[in-house]
Amino acid sequence: MTNQRKIHTLDFKKFFVFVVITLLMSALCHAERIKDLSSIQGVRNNQLIGYGLVVGLDGSGDQTTQTPFTVQSIVSMLGQLGINLPPGTNLQLRNVAAVMVTATLPAFARPGQTIDVTVSSMGNAKSLRGGTLLMTPLKGIDNQVYALAQGNILVGGAGAAAAGSSVQVNHLNAGRITDGAIVERAVPATIGQNEYINLELNSTNFTTVKRIVEAINKFSPNSASAIDGRSVRVRAPLDNSQRVMFISQIESLDIMPAKDAAKVIVNSRTGSVAMNQAVTLESSAIAHGNLSIIINNEPIISQPGPFAERGETVVTQRAQVEIRSDEGNLMLLPSGADLGEVVKALTAIGATTQDLLSILQALKAAGSLRAELEII
Repeated sequence: MTNQRKIHTLDFKKFFVFVVITLLMSALCHAERIKDLSSIQGVRNNQLIGYGLVVGLDGSGDQTTQTPFTVQSIVSMLGQLGINLPPGTNLQLRNVAAVMVTATLPAFARPGQTIDVTVSSMGNAKSLRGGTLLMTPLKGIDNQVYALAQGNILVGGAGAAAAGSSVQVNHLNAGRITDGAIVERAVPATIGQNEYINLELNSTNFTTVKRIVEAINKFSPNSASAIDGRSVRVRAPLDNSQRVMFISQIESLDIMPAKDAAKVIVNSRTGSVAMNQAVTLESSAIAHGNLSIIINNEPIISQPGPFAERGETVVTQRAQVEIRSDEGNLMLLPSGADLGEVVKALTAIGATTQDLLSILQALKAAGSLRAELEII
């Protein structure tokens, strides 16, 4: 039994070492498909938008006295259905809400296919939960109808209220209808011009363009050429079927993308700091200290003495000004220091979000931070 346990332990160790080596090799030799780095020019999505009504709400719809467009839409819809309301009718509806409907029409979508839609309240409805979207035309930028949406809305939130108290989980004024719209019109799309197609990179990088051209020419000699730092022209077959097969083959080619430029992104609202692996630091020193000024106003009440014939209560203000200067902290940063460790150390000595922003800006201005600093 002891020998068997030793054999199993050795096998497990070998397997563990093999997994670690495999992960290291995959990390060092990380290749990506051309499909993940670029797109075909002309193959794109299109945004659709429409205005509609949601009915069937449980008293959580628009307050029609404050949203006259909801009442106007209902009257217009009923008129189209052959129901004419007497002039001056005051509708007090609580189960209807005016909404905006948005969708994305994918490339090569054909009439009869379905797409998902998002429904969002535009009035003062409390919730769209349990509502049904009535037939809503969805238009493109050219004001043409490309799809019709209708169906039951799925809202991810929940809420309840009673006796002046309320509880709400997630958002109740927006929902989604899976396969809620039927495509009625196709958007004309062509793959390339004449015998060429253009690949457009997701981000500008001359080195990546060079490697894509080399990979495609290795697969199909003398068929690819670089246009600029983001576009590659490829000669493709004229027959549509052969062109689709050719695009499928070049999209599956693996290349080693070039490293992006060093960048540090700081979110001034949340204090988050993100950076890529190309960020480096030169030798520098950082002194950190806080200076705060505190001003307080204290009211002082002066009252006349007892049995005084003449006198009145007087209220005056006494100002107190206090200046506090915290001890500064000096940090020496060697060349090539990891910025992540610097941020961690600055946070440990009490640097706030604003302090961190100022320090990073100072490092950038001093030329020590070898990266692009972007504040969002």
